[in-house]
Amino acid sequence: MFDPDELERIREAKDEWEEETLAPTLDRFGEREEEFRTDTEGQEVERLYTPDDVADHDYREDAGFPGEEPYTRGVYPTMHRGRLWTMRQYAGMGTAAETNERFEYLIENGSSGLSMAFDLPTQKGYDSDAAMAAGEVGKAGVAIDTLRDMEVVFDGIPLDEVSTSMTINAPAAVLLGMYIAIGDQQGVPREDLRGTIQNDILKEYIARNLYIYPPESSMRLITDIFEFCGAETPNFNTISISGYHIREAGSTAAQEIAFTLGDGIEYVEAAIDAGLDVDEFAPQLSFFFNAHNNIFEEVAKFRAARRMWAQIMEERFGAENPKSKQLKFHTQTGGSTLTAQQVENNVVRVGYQALAAVLGGTQSLHTNGKDEALSLPTEKSVRTALRTQQILAHESGAADTIDPLAGSYYVESLTDDLEEEAFEILDDVDRRGGMLDAVESQWVQRQIQDVAYERQREIEEGERVIVGVNEYQVDEEPDPDVEKMDEEDEKRQKERLAEVKAERDDDAVEESLAALRDAAAGDANLVPPIVDAVKAYATVGEISNALRDEFGEYRPSA
Repeated sequence: MFDPDELERIREAKDEWEEETLAPTLDRFGEREEEFRTDTEGQEVERLYTPDDVADHDYREDAGFPGEEPYTRGVYPTMHRGRLWTMRQYAGMGTAAETNERFEYLIENGSSGLSMAFDLPTQKGYDSDAAMAAGEVGKAGVAIDTLRDMEVVFDGIPLDEVSTSMTINAPAAVLLGMYIAIGDQQGVPREDLRGTIQNDILKEYIARNLYIYPPESSMRLITDIFEFCGAETPNFNTISISGYHIREAGSTAAQEIAFTLGDGIEYVEAAIDAGLDVDEFAPQLSFFFNAHNNIFEEVAKFRAARRMWAQIMEERFGAENPKSKQLKFHTQTGGSTLTAQQVENNVVRVGYQALAAVLGGTQSLHTNGKDEALSLPTEKSVRTALRTQQILAHESGAADTIDPLAGSYYVESLTDDLEEEAFEILDDVDRRGGMLDAVESQWVQRQIQDVAYERQREIEEGERVIVGVNEYQVDEEPDPDVEKMDEEDEKRQKERLAEVKAERDDDAVEESLAALRDAAAGDANLVPPIVDAVKAYATVGEISNALRDEFGEYRPSA
């Protein structure tokens, strides 16, 4: 808190500065814009920030110290001075063998964590030989049909030495089962497995549409994973509650915070309703945010989200374990900010976005390759993206002190503004019955779509400058080096799947799938029978279909 007399003197001095120093310059030259905003429909950026903008700040209550509530300045006491963030690079090439090769390449080049992308059929619970998979096998990530594919992906990669993040949602339990099975094969104790499954189905209904089952059944799968992992894999993050795709769909920073934490609230409530103790499962929750171009807004976003989650967990759910209140998050640089024009500019964008994530206290980070607006990244662009993180860590000084922008009148004010706006959005969500109801009624989707429409209008009318796209264009034909997919991969993947089906014990498969259907029809935890089915080499599609038989498929309302 500032001394009232001193604040009054600052106000008077600012008035004098505006009249005597600023006004003549404004009269003569003006400013570049009539008003400045952090983002479309975002916070207005004032010309100058002073102590008056944070006059009611209480340091202990609003900022505090790292590793202590309200966690504004970080969830760990030493943050990046004690341990650098996990440097992940998203990889999932068309085949399991290619993905294994890319993982080995990343580890050799200093990546400290693996991040796995799956093709669309896998994400939708279809096998590569399904009619719905035609033309999409291995296109947006690796095709995984059976445990055999995962065996190839992790051949030579010890699971007790690496942390693996898997971007999988609707069939998350199946891929988790495969990862556990690989660990069992390697003799790794389950409590030593480290990593994250995304497992965030609400954001699929909101932003990506890669869902399978109706919300109620999807939420059951999630809470079953919470319960199973709490007992079996306590060091594995059971969910990565994702604002990333919400931001990619067009949301503002405040909406990204609000809808992400709103999803988190829904998951916590579902788990408590299922009989789980909040302090037993909440420490295994993790979050996933986007990093866009406005450095100061992004830093403020991460700080506000941490402070809000600590308050929500304590006041709304009565959490007592400090780890239940800590918002730990992974960050990925903004895919939607990358441009196909002048792709080299994307290296700069990614660098600034990565800086924002580090200054904001991320626990792990993925930096996009410059060519990801065009295709899967090449080895060279992936190496550049990884080197971006390594330069940040070892050359920039950004990781040498904790929360270095704390105390900035602008950043502290922006943190407060984002928190206030995000809580207002959450209040609106509560009035609509919670996130599940707000999503099913399409209200959340409309909020994001309105912002996305306005942003695109601004770009097309030149109000928002995108370098190389609507300003500073060059008259040249782009000739980027892009990763090309082998169209024969789909055929070879189907042949490998046929081989597995011919070699496996069909009776064991049918027995395991029948046990899964029985569990789904009752109230038993679904993860153990899924692990059994995976070990019998049942396919992703067969396991997903067994659950489809009991749960049905989701069809959104008009």
